[in-house]
Amino acid sequence: MRKRIWAAGLALGTAGAAVVGGVAVAGNGGDDGPISHQYTQEQADAATKAALEATGGGTANSVETDDENGATYEVEVTKPDGTTVDVRLDENYGVVVIEDDSEEPGFG
Repeated sequence: MRKRIWAAGLALGTAGAAVVGGVAVAGNGGDDGPISHQYTQEQADAATKAALEATGGGTANSVETDDENGATYEVEVTKPDGTTVDVRLDENYGVVVIEDDSEEPGFG
């Protein structure tokens, strides 16, 4: 009886480790971690509003702090036509650049 309990515990422990490992790998995408999320909710809301105005609407997928191209914020937006762009904004929420965020070769 003890052998069965031990084997079941080993199997559950292995499955649990695989799940935890999978989450860690899946969670390690393109995000730069806490450094890219140094903003208040009010700043995120203002950046989102400015980005959506600049793209003519759509859906804001994410907001990050960013220093690429002299920007302060980056908002990823899926535009009404289905394309995805990165809208980089300065500290006053003015558009610095809007770049294609396509994963296809030759873009980005």
